[in-house]
Amino acid sequence: MSFVSHVECTICGAAHDAKRLLTVCEKCGQMLAVRYDLARVASSVTKSALRQRAAGMYRFRELTPLDEAEPPVTLGEGGTPLLDLPRLAAHFGIRKIWGKDEGQNPTGSFKARGLGMALTRARTLGARGFVIPSAGNAGGAAAVYAARCGLPCVVIVPRGTPPAAVAEAQIAGAHVFTIEGSIATAGRVVSRVAPLLGWFDLSTLKEPYRLEGKKTIGLELAEQLDWRMPEVLLYPTGGGTGLVGIPKGYEELRAMGWLSGPLPRFFAVQADGCAPVVKAFASGAETTTAWDNPTTHAAGLRVPSPFAGRQMLRLLRETGGGAVAVDETAIQEAQRLVARTEGIWTAPESAALVAALARLKDGGEVARDAEVMLILTGAGLKYAPPPLAPPTDLAGTEEEVVAQVRRAVGA
Repeated sequence: MSFVSHVECTICGAAHDAKRLLTVCEKCGQMLAVRYDLARVASSVTKSALRQRAAGMYRFRELTPLDEAEPPVTLGEGGTPLLDLPRLAAHFGIRKIWGKDEGQNPTGSFKARGLGMALTRARTLGARGFVIPSAGNAGGAAAVYAARCGLPCVVIVPRGTPPAAVAEAQIAGAHVFTIEGSIATAGRVVSRVAPLLGWFDLSTLKEPYRLEGKKTIGLELAEQLDWRMPEVLLYPTGGGTGLVGIPKGYEELRAMGWLSGPLPRFFAVQADGCAPVVKAFASGAETTTAWDNPTTHAAGLRVPSPFAGRQMLRLLRETGGGAVAVDETAIQEAQRLVARTEGIWTAPESAALVAALARLKDGGEVARDAEVMLILTGAGLKYAPPPLAPPTDLAGTEEEVVAQVRRAVGA
């Protein structure tokens, strides 16, 4: 028994049959979202019953699109820790900072949630293979979950995609192709190749189920904070699935009576070299326009034309949040800061949040007594190491190395 009522266009409201393999709205071409019979969900599960379930994102099964007997394509994604970051909070002079560490997912990033859910539903509804454009982690996750369910996968990546993400897709058996240009270029290739192969296009928010996987971050956060929401939430924004999905989860829990109060103030964080959401927010535009020549070493932020720009901007304005862009040096410095204060080697996309938080605090947009949530979307291990000081030459004798260590630490 599924609790899905229908699939709905987020712009024109047109209803779609959830039993069909869907992409975008058949009337206006915009993003689709799954809608649930929330009254029936609320009468079918309780918070105490939820506490008895195993960890992972499928503990919230009633708020997923899966049919009753539908087995998920899973590697144990979800259930990531919510980490208190007291030393980082003290550094900024902010009362409370948390980090939701999505780098502890099976594929090392939050992409595991969305792609696991998307492939599960697509397989059930008849997909015979998958094609995806990716700036990095999405392609690797798609390949891994395609292998998990025994279906083929093609991944198209721009030149400059992190090698670990390419290797992840290749070792899982995907056909990986590199293209000159950006993820937007790769997306155009996917839109041509998918119908030729008869395989399913997994492009960001051009099918309704990746959103449902990312939504579970919000469901978990609510439970981990004892059924309340943070005041401020910062999200690294490329395609923006999680920025749309987290508040969707919160809204569903509010409709069930499990949460109350206003949504967090959401802030989209981008890189100076690719900031279409920031530009559109600052100009008061209704949607984003394509960013020319996107450049940033944070590959997940290198998305020049996010499909859900309209939906993201609406959320930022409705919650009293905003959009911030940070430069490459600030991202690298923030990555080191998080590692040295809290022991977390997070991805550069996540480090951008810390750089942005410094600006928001200095500009008075985040108060000293605020409670701030950082969505740490991936592990730094999936990227080439950041530039560091040259290591001390350790090619010496035991006595020489002992002396070098003592000099280095001042002993």
